[in-house]
Amino acid sequence: MKERNMGKKIGWIGTGVMGSPMCMHLLKAGNELFVFNRTKSKASSLMEEGAAWCNSPAEVAGNAEVIFTILGAPPDVEEIILGRDGVLGNADPGKIIVDMTTSEPALAERIARDASAKGVEALDAPVTGGHVGAREATLAIMVGGEKETFDKVRDILNVMGNNVQYRGAAGAGHHTKMCNQILVAGNIVGAVESLFYAYKAGMDLNEVIDVIGTGSGASACINGLGRRIAEGDFNPKFFIKYFVKDMGIALAEAKRMNFSLPGLALANQFYISAMAQGYENLGIQALYKVFERMNGE
Repeated sequence: MKERNMGKKIGWIGTGVMGSPMCMHLLKAGNELFVFNRTKSKASSLMEEGAAWCNSPAEVAGNAEVIFTILGAPPDVEEIILGRDGVLGNADPGKIIVDMTTSEPALAERIARDASAKGVEALDAPVTGGHVGAREATLAIMVGGEKETFDKVRDILNVMGNNVQYRGAAGAGHHTKMCNQILVAGNIVGAVESLFYAYKAGMDLNEVIDVIGTGSGASACINGLGRRIAEGDFNPKFFIKYFVKDMGIALAEAKRMNFSLPGLALANQFYISAMAQGYENLGIQALYKVFERMNGE
């Protein structure tokens, strides 16, 4: 554990695949944790380790000094943070809200403005590194908001990640995360096509990865997700439905800024096809199944 006996009162809303292990690191670092999730059972492991259950986001905000959220989509963020019984409406001046959801830059800017009007501080701090990074505390965390606020929570963020970077004003964290998702979108299409080619050529997929995974084509997609494709493992560490959400945010931002991302648009269409075929709750590596169907397999 990177930090111990921190002794802060931390609120955590969203104890899913990513949120639960991230929150566990903070709990084991000696912090007092107040947790809420729409499905209470998903917070059971945290409660067993000493986290206090709260019955609402408002209750979390009332108990904690720093309140973290990591949710599914921008509407969830808006409801949980800005809603009538949400975090901001029940946070006293001086408290800090840190949203780690992959969300919309414009929403982060709105949260920061509304929070400032109440004397509350707010950061957008999306992450990348997947479930493994969350479990092993090796996430990259990209942060937008006031630099002084970032400095106040840097030690907390360092417990969850090994590459914590301040990126600029409110929304900058989300813009940086969009850069990551655009890159992943192109990489995963390349990995899927590469491995499907290997399959059609009668080659062993793992043996192919052993070679190309160390060359100029090396990427986390081929070495990580590619291995799972080779083993026929399409279980989710990151759901297709959430990746479609992320690509939609990036495409909407590009439209707002008046430029084109044709590669991302194409990748998005492949994933829309995956959704139409009922794969929305599989991992993003299940794009391989779409290419199988396209080619009559």
